[in-house]
Amino acid sequence: MTQFRFGRALDFDRSDQLKTPDIQRHSGVTISLPALWERFCRWVTSTENRIYVGWFGVIMFPTLSTAAVVFVLAFIAAPAVNMDGTGNMISGSLLDGNNLITAAVVPSSAALGLHFYPIWEAASMQEWLVNGGPYQLIVLHFLIGIIAYQDREWELSYRLGMRPWISLTFTAPVAAAVSVLLIYPIGQGSFASGMPLGISGTFTFMMQFQADHNILANPLHQVGVIGVLGGSLLCAAHGSLVTSAVFRQPQQSDHPKRFQSDRGEKVYSFDHIQNYQQKLLWPGATFRSSRSLHFFLAAFPVAGIWSAALGVDMTAFGFDQFSLNRTVGGSIQKTVVPTWVDVVNRANHGLQSVEESDEAMFPVFLGDAGFDSERRISWNAIAQRNPP
Repeated sequence: MTQFRFGRALDFDRSDQLKTPDIQRHSGVTISLPALWERFCRWVTSTENRIYVGWFGVIMFPTLSTAAVVFVLAFIAAPAVNMDGTGNMISGSLLDGNNLITAAVVPSSAALGLHFYPIWEAASMQEWLVNGGPYQLIVLHFLIGIIAYQDREWELSYRLGMRPWISLTFTAPVAAAVSVLLIYPIGQGSFASGMPLGISGTFTFMMQFQADHNILANPLHQVGVIGVLGGSLLCAAHGSLVTSAVFRQPQQSDHPKRFQSDRGEKVYSFDHIQNYQQKLLWPGATFRSSRSLHFFLAAFPVAGIWSAALGVDMTAFGFDQFSLNRTVGGSIQKTVVPTWVDVVNRANHGLQSVEESDEAMFPVFLGDAGFDSERRISWNAIAQRNPP
């Protein structure tokens, strides 16, 4: 009886059957596949490397490298993108005349919506570039990379016998990036609503976001601002209080490693910090230990960033009625606020122009018909070339 398993034929009727060994010989060199795999596993999980790799690093390094390389190339030389789907080409690269402030990777075209648009889905590389394909490639690889980085921090903490607080803290910026770059475009129905990857594009996105959703009046965003700015204030106050509570200054004759924590020697008074802290903030603002104090200093801004990310998620799907600004009523009554950066309105105007019977502005590369002096499509020329 012969069975085929994993590409090897095993004859169970023969007692002297020959099994394929796991050793391959190439040019007189013996290579053991299990030994190579074991060596690779030890190298990946070793904490003695200059830079820890880890199993999540196997995902992180290729994805972040791909996102970084494509971003640099698109930032420098990407062609103009038909972002709003109406043929109004928007250029964001340096070679198109932008500088380091105004240059950006333009989001994908609104005509694509939320469709996954890899390179192999386009008819040509030029079509992929004009429709903003690099934006999707950069964003998706970047999000996968930072999530893998966050899990790699947990993996490294596990290897070193540490608690996973660093990984848990990094979930805050991961949540903010996922909310802005992925969840908000999903809620708005198109990757064209995503944030342009550039300095000026980021501020333009912020102004458009405020005009469309009044995010500054959202209570979750307000909690996020309190968490970030309040955390910065508390960390600065903590550093000042520790400096004020030092009771022994290091001397020039002391060894540089004199005050290492493993010696157990205290150089400041925690009780004095608590007293100064109550005078600076409010009576009763004390902590049981230095560990609980530092945990609060880390958890306060993390909770704030998480709250702001949830605020972006809510506005992405139209939950603007939770806004605290009820005097104007614009967000509650869904009043349209016209802005010069309103991509949705421009796309609607473009769709309306298709239905009109008179002359309308159209992109040049669709011009199979005649054009007048103002670069408009002549519908009479279309009728003459294509009679009913």
